[in-house]
Parts: sequence; C-alpha cells; structure tokens
Amino acid sequence: MKAAVLEKITNLRDNPQPLSFVELPDPVPGERQILVRVSACGVCHTELDEIEGRTPPVSFPFVPGHQIVGFVEKQGPNAVKHAEGLRVGIGWIGSACGKCRYCLGGRENLCPDFKATGRDLPGGYAQYVIVDQEFAFPIPPVFSDAQAAPLLCAGAIGWRSLHLAGLRDGEPLGLTGFGASAHLVLTLARHLYPRSEIFVFARSEHERKFAIELGASWSGDTTEKSPQKLAAVIDTTPAWKPVIEAPHHQRHPQGRKGPRSDPPDGLPAASLAGKRD
Repeated sequence: MKAAVLEKITNLRDNPQPLSFVELPDPVPGERQILVRVSACGVCHTELDEIEGRTPPVSFPFVPGHQIVGFVEKQGPNAVKHAEGLRVGIGWIGSACGKCRYCLGGRENLCPDFKATGRDLPGGYAQYVIVDQEFAFPIPPVFSDAQAAPLLCAGAIGWRSLHLAGLRDGEPLGLTGFGASAHLVLTLARHLYPRSEIFVFARSEHERKFAIELGASWSGDTTEKSPQKLAAVIDTTPAWKPVIEAPHHQRHPQGRKGPRSDPPDGLPAASLAGKRD
C-alpha cells in the first residue's frame, strides 16, 4: 500500500516536508481487528507534536494520522461488530484493555494499556489501516468523508468540553482559541443553547472575524478582557497562558482548569476552565 511516513524527529522550520511517500505491505487484521480502506484522514496539530518530538511515535518509520474515515475491507478473527463495506471512523483512541475500571467507566484514555492511533499504532496517512473493532464507529450518511474526518478529533474534543461545561441555555460561554475544535464548539453551542451569548478570544484577526461570521456575540484578542463575566470558558489552545487567564473572565473562577491539548501519556485534558461547582 501507499503511505506517508515520518522517518525521524525533525524541526518543521528546517524541514517543511517531513513526510516521505513509500510503499508498505498491506496490514493484516488480527484478533477482533478490522482492516479499513482509508478514504479520508484529517490533519491535526498533534501531528506537528509528533513530527517535532513533543509526543513522538513509538518507532520509525511511522504512519501518522488519527482522523480517519474509510470502509471495512476485511474482518480479522472474531471481528463481527462491523460488516465488510461499512463506512467507519477511527479517532485518537486506537486500543485499550477493555477490562480495567477506566475502560469499564468509559474513560479508555486513562487505561494503562491505552494506545493512540497514529502515534502508538499506525495511522491513517495510508491506503489501509487496522484497528480494534471497538474503536471504529459507523459514520452517518449525512456527512461526506471529508466532513466526518475532523469530527473524530476536533469535534469529539469540542463536544466533550461543552458537555463538561454544564452550560445552561442563556448562560454566556467563552472560547479561548478559535481553530478546528472551537469553531465546531461555537456551531454546536449555538444549536444547543440558542439564548447563550458566545465570546471568542483569538490572536488572529482572521479567526476573530470568522467567529463573528459563525454567530459569536463578541470576539477579541486573547489579552483582552471579556465584556461580561462568563459561566464557563473552553480553552482549545495548546498553551498554558490562556488557562491561567481564563478565571478572570468567569463568574466562578474556582473549578476545573486545563488545556485542550492531547497529553502524550494519554491522560485526558480538562478542556475547560471554570466549570460550575
């Protein structure tokens, strides 16, 4: 199969084309695994972290990519959950034990045996990928392949953060950073909480304008103060400064705080600051 692989840790400033196109053997699905023919794979900031060594792959050369949409090509032994030909999506969590208290509680990212797609397991920058059948999910026909791919990371992170925020309709929400995840959060929040005003903090003027176009009530630089106190602030940046500043915008500064960025050991990021007590 054709694949794009990372052969070594490198600095993107010095090496703007860090991936190589190569031919690799087609992967063979094992016990309870499926072989997926990839039709689309999104690009995530985490790939930059892998390339530059902040959360490096387990070996080299390695196939990155963890926002995968494709079709089940073949079932491994005892893989009966997804029929051949079914369109599925694969996200960051590629494997977990399924037996520990974290897995049984729906928190597989805390599993001691957690493995990340595209970092610990070969990812979707290839024609084929294999995955544990428990971590492949049917994709509704309403989405195209390209539309569905970013929902498997940016969308999932955004949904989790909004869920943890415990927002009530009419309460103001802040979004710090306005990239792939935050613009999906804004769209989702406007649908779920139509009476809530949304305030966006972003460094880029283009992103601030985009936020207003999508329905934000206000947008400003990350250094600016919110025009009003917010019920919760969701941080989608990979930096600590917005997390530290978020309580200044909130009605309830005590509470859960943390960045969205995917931690290298698989621990979950809190993804919001200022959750209501």
